[in-house]
Amino acid sequence: MAASPASLRRAGNEEFRRGQYGPAAALYTRALELLEAAGEATSEERSVLLANRAACHLKDGACSLCINDCSRALELVPFGMKPLLRRAAAYEALERYPLAYVDYKTVLQVDCAIQAAHDGVNRMTKALLEKDGVNWRQKLPPIPKVPVSAQTRWSIPSAGAPWANTPATAPPGESDQTAADTERAQTLKEEGNELVKKGNHKKAVEKYSESLKLNQECATYTNRAFCYLTLKQYKEAVQDCTEALRLDPKNVKALYRRAQALKELKDYKSSIADIKSLLKTEPKNTAALRLLQELNRT
Repeated sequence: MAASPASLRRAGNEEFRRGQYGPAAALYTRALELLEAAGEATSEERSVLLANRAACHLKDGACSLCINDCSRALELVPFGMKPLLRRAAAYEALERYPLAYVDYKTVLQVDCAIQAAHDGVNRMTKALLEKDGVNWRQKLPPIPKVPVSAQTRWSIPSAGAPWANTPATAPPGESDQTAADTERAQTLKEEGNELVKKGNHKKAVEKYSESLKLNQECATYTNRAFCYLTLKQYKEAVQDCTEALRLDPKNVKALYRRAQALKELKDYKSSIADIKSLLKTEPKNTAALRLLQELNRT
């Protein structure tokens, strides 16, 4: 007997609970394909599956894929809390703080009691203040106004819609644990950042390592790579930058720091290749141009 979309979704939820995020994502994909092929999929059914698959991508550190699925889910059913929260977490992991801030604020319009969104707004406010100064709000994208109908609809699920109940909306047991892990990982990362400011790079490495066990985040890898560079552990720096680039293939920090480490390891050809890749994204990056000049002289 052929598997139904509902049975595939349940199997995906089970894989997710076991920590098998790749297989879970594949099952959600098959369920989506079956629904769309049958032409009977409702917007809510497809939105739920996309949001569930986005949770898998977020767990695996595939932030761009997570953002894509969340955006598609939100096009189908606007102002869904789970896709908004997951997209915000992915934006935050990619250091796209203004977009993360907007999503966290939008969640609070839907339900002002969501603690993860309050915490996210606080983190983003701090990050944007450090990055852009006191006028950081002027650089924000517009925050959408959530209609009252969306606020009430999400707090009172339809009893007659099987896809609107809690087990269908997220892999069972996932939501609280993911939020707790992500929050703890962020705290550890911030503790690492503070240690870097104090010049204690060895202790910072420990904090970043603990954070990465809970949540594989691109910025945490590049931060740890910076510490490894300072500690002259160049092979470890290369490994961390490579992991960061697996999550975000055009990450400028990862390309630059890997190029630095490769230069110290005398792998000049690979170092030059990384700098050239970086300059495709940021052709006027002065630090990269300077490093390229140094490499061309070797």
